[in-house]
Amino acid sequence: MEQQREMTYAEALAELESILGGFESGKADIDTLAAQVARATELIKFCRQRLGKVESDVKEAMKVEANANK
Repeated sequence: MEQQREMTYAEALAELESILGGFESGKADIDTLAAQVARATELIKFCRQRLGKVESDVKEAMKVEANANK
């Protein structure tokens, strides 16, 4: 069975922008609107988690660097 690779932040953001573009243009398909909103919600959650992880990693790296320079 083939493993699915994890989506990147850039891919998630591009998909989210595409969904939002459809909403803003007024060309959103009413039949799939609920699914698009649900997908957008998932993408926002993914992006927030990824940003939180990066922020945590950067803070930890800065802490290690600060301690190394003492």
